[in-house]
Amino acid sequence: MKQSASFIFLLFLSFQALAEVRLPKIFSSNMVLQRRKPVPVWGWADAGEKITLQLSMGGKTAQIKTGKAGQDGKWMLRLDALEAGGPYELKVGGKKKSITFTDVLIGEVWICSGQSNMEWPLSLTNNAEEEIRNANYPEIRHFEVPKDMSLSPLEDIKAGDWKVTSPENAPRFTAVGYFYARELYNKLKIPIGLVHTSWGGTQVESWISKEGMNSFDEFSEAVAKLPTTIADYNSIKKKKLDELIVEKHGGFPEPAEVAKWSTETFDDQSWKTMDLPKAFDRELLPHFDGTLWFRRNFTLPAQVSGESLILSLGVIYDADVTYINGVKVGSSNLKGKNRQYIIPSSVLKSGENTIAVKLENKSGDGGIRGKAEQIYIGKDDFNLALAGPWKYHIESSVNNSQFVGPNTAGTLLYNAMIAPLVPYAIAGAIWYQGESNAGRAYQYRQSFPLMIADWRKKWGGGNFPFYFVQLASFEDTKGNSQKGSRWAELREAQTMTLTTSPNTGMAVTLDIGNPTDIHPRNKQDVGKRLALSALKNTYGQNVEASGPVYQTMQTTGNKVTLSFGHVAGGLHAIGGYGYLTGFEVAGEDQKFHLAKGEIQGDKVILSCDQVAHPVAVRYGWADDNAEANLFNAANLPAVPFRTDTWKGITEGVKFK
Repeated sequence: MKQSASFIFLLFLSFQALAEVRLPKIFSSNMVLQRRKPVPVWGWADAGEKITLQLSMGGKTAQIKTGKAGQDGKWMLRLDALEAGGPYELKVGGKKKSITFTDVLIGEVWICSGQSNMEWPLSLTNNAEEEIRNANYPEIRHFEVPKDMSLSPLEDIKAGDWKVTSPENAPRFTAVGYFYARELYNKLKIPIGLVHTSWGGTQVESWISKEGMNSFDEFSEAVAKLPTTIADYNSIKKKKLDELIVEKHGGFPEPAEVAKWSTETFDDQSWKTMDLPKAFDRELLPHFDGTLWFRRNFTLPAQVSGESLILSLGVIYDADVTYINGVKVGSSNLKGKNRQYIIPSSVLKSGENTIAVKLENKSGDGGIRGKAEQIYIGKDDFNLALAGPWKYHIESSVNNSQFVGPNTAGTLLYNAMIAPLVPYAIAGAIWYQGESNAGRAYQYRQSFPLMIADWRKKWGGGNFPFYFVQLASFEDTKGNSQKGSRWAELREAQTMTLTTSPNTGMAVTLDIGNPTDIHPRNKQDVGKRLALSALKNTYGQNVEASGPVYQTMQTTGNKVTLSFGHVAGGLHAIGGYGYLTGFEVAGEDQKFHLAKGEIQGDKVILSCDQVAHPVAVRYGWADDNAEANLFNAANLPAVPFRTDTWKGITEGVKFK
């Protein structure tokens, strides 16, 4: 009876704790709430529980809102629209508990999302020490959403709180977001809130909801195959992997058979062959975790018999047990370390010997790796290379979490890192992504606008502003007009989004990239150029937000005349060349040649001796397009473009 009573009491306490009023983690002290819009505040409590919101400043009540939780325990109230200001105190009360948030500001809230160039922290930018030292903007606040994945929408994020901009807090801030906010704050003098939710190396499809994915025929089939949980997804993938092992690699042995695999006399002729060194689960069985064996014979000359030798196996992931002629000579659990074992002379013999290595791959990439010269047996002036063909067989496979990364499936990041934020009131979003979609650049013409429309629909706030960064110059695969360029095609898809998606803006960054670094450190200018779109289009300021934009093309003989919009008072070429670079022309043969360019007012005149009858022009059409140097009087770079519609190298490559 005492145990039963204790259980009932603990159960009562657990229900009581669950019933206390609570809010999503996006609400915390130091937060920024959106000005000039009704502000949703929501959370959970007892079914039917009365909830009271009280917004106060300086001890005086500004607003009181009351309501009740529904039968599912969910509640939502809306504060009336307010002008920028603060600090306020927001008190949320229920029958058992109240929560008070302090130092709450009213201002402009922006979602900052994308992949690694949005994630890139202030601490790793140009002039980082000085920027951090000067990061004293108490009215700029930053909220970082932790990385997470889910195959169904989550109600809340894992953790997080709002941080005030200070030298102590700012180093971890999104650099692009921070410089964007600083530019807005210096011009508008109102609080700015940044909700940073990004993940390096991610694809756009992972940021789209299931409903959004289903609205596009090219995505709907992939979404239809998704289970509801990551655990289910892992189980499905594990089953398929095991079936592949049975089909392609001989299946799984009985323990009695495995016991023979370390011996000298075991016949491994039926085993498959693999060249070492190799990352086994990258090339042969993606995502395999488990145990496999390698065997190899080697011939030892008589002159070194009776001596102890060193066996070097290269870099092993993760653990190994190694045998020579059936005798264990070494083992290690040091993941990613070079293996070297001393073989006693009593183990070796003249003539044929056998090595057997039991390799256990616990997580991540596995195999016997490193350099070929690291795999040998020898001593002093004797060296017998062992790189090359080895026999191998799988012993077992284990469940793991390697099947699911942020790019494994669509919706994973939307569900865990966007859905829990909705409907937190926002001004709009800034976005820096595309590198991971370059291989599907043609499809990005539809997938990127689809994501924008999807977020807008979920927030229910109409076509809120969405400003994004065009990919900077980077030598991805040395792509250009001659061989094709995935990055140029991705930039084109981004430019087309300006037409297909209303209330969007694009920051061109070809001049501030780095051909050898996909993460250029100049995030200051990226933030400034994004801010120009916001200042002009969202906040109505008289600024130029775009570089020159191609409008029309006319040909006369071998000359091409191009006209541009957004000249902002004039065109000019920057850099030390003293002339235009980055333009190419082609005739009907579709072969492009560099063109000479001359600026005349808002026009550019091109010519090329190799092309007598030009029919197409390209500008900045390469992975690394930093040499394209046409700017307007506002010192903004021209948008890369092409006048042809010839088939690119990514057309037909689809998301699966």
